[in-house]
Amino acid sequence: MKQIANRNYEQRLHFKAQDEFGELADAFNQMARKLDEYEHSNLARIMFEKRRIETIINNMADAIIGLDEKNTILFSNNEATLLLGLTNADLVGKYAPDVALHNDLLRHLLLENGQAPLKIFDAGKESYFAQDVIAIKSPGTATEAEELIGRVIILKNITQFRELDLAKTNFIATISHELKTPISAIKMSLKLLRDDRIGPVNPEQQKLLEHITEDSDRLLRLTGELLNLAQVETGNIQLHYRQTQPAEIINYATQAILFQAEQKHLHLEINLPNELPPVNCDLEKTAWVLVNFLSNAIRYSPEQARIVISAGYVTSASNRLVRFSVQDFGRGIDARYKDRIFDKFFQVPDTDSMKGGTGLGLAISKEFITTQGGSIWVESELGEGSTFSFSLPIV
Repeated sequence: MKQIANRNYEQRLHFKAQDEFGELADAFNQMARKLDEYEHSNLARIMFEKRRIETIINNMADAIIGLDEKNTILFSNNEATLLLGLTNADLVGKYAPDVALHNDLLRHLLLENGQAPLKIFDAGKESYFAQDVIAIKSPGTATEAEELIGRVIILKNITQFRELDLAKTNFIATISHELKTPISAIKMSLKLLRDDRIGPVNPEQQKLLEHITEDSDRLLRLTGELLNLAQVETGNIQLHYRQTQPAEIINYATQAILFQAEQKHLHLEINLPNELPPVNCDLEKTAWVLVNFLSNAIRYSPEQARIVISAGYVTSASNRLVRFSVQDFGRGIDARYKDRIFDKFFQVPDTDSMKGGTGLGLAISKEFITTQGGSIWVESELGEGSTFSFSLPIV
């Protein structure tokens, strides 16, 4: 019985008697056989699942390192060992701070909170990685709270996004400058055509000239927007402040995304008080932020849902502000990602985010708002939707 208690299920009793002791021995041996079978079948299943998880982790493109609550390294996939320049034997089972004494990258991973991209010399060139740290907790019970049992460090290679972003920024800046010259020439020609000294035009021709003027003005505004984006991404933002009514910002943004909303049969609900004071801002850049919020809300809203656009007067300890908000009723955002939602290149992991984008829209929005002296934030609960907001000081 002591052997069985110590999990030695191969122990047997050998009584030859045909009495109650013999029957007891037979029952005991049958119990031991069943326990032995269960132990081996359970262990085999656990080992199989362990090997399967290890295979999945090792074949992932991201570098992954797992640690327990005492900072002992539990696993490190192939990508992580390559980046660290160590072997699996150098890592698994070792105390992470001890290994970090002789490894700069691991020391950086243990100390940093993962907000800024890491620049690592990898594969013969400078590569950029986004760091994510996921805390692993044991499920709580009615009497016991959740307990931290470890964490997983993930390094996602974003070098391709950085290169594409740089190429895009250069392209935007170049093409915007190139477009301005022919558009200016078109506007000059239109001005000459309207001059009576060139010759009279009939009503039909006058109407055509008006359409061409509107289209050229629209193209000129578009190239200006593209240049603004290039300024943000290079850190040279140029702002044109003026007193702007909140209604003007909201109308500008809603008109821009009206077609997208109609495609998904979404209902746009605008809550706008009549007596809101004007804000001191750059109209086009501020409206661009609201357009970005609305585009994301449309993307993550189910068909025939509603999106609420609102503005309101708020006061803080040092300022009077107008708050602009866009509320959707989609899937919401996991709490662990909310602090990073405005980081450059960061995307909330889900199937939709893999379809495209480089995680720059909200980061650019943050630059636009904070440069104007405002603040930007998000409130969200999984399954209940999200509310993206920003505030700007009133005039």
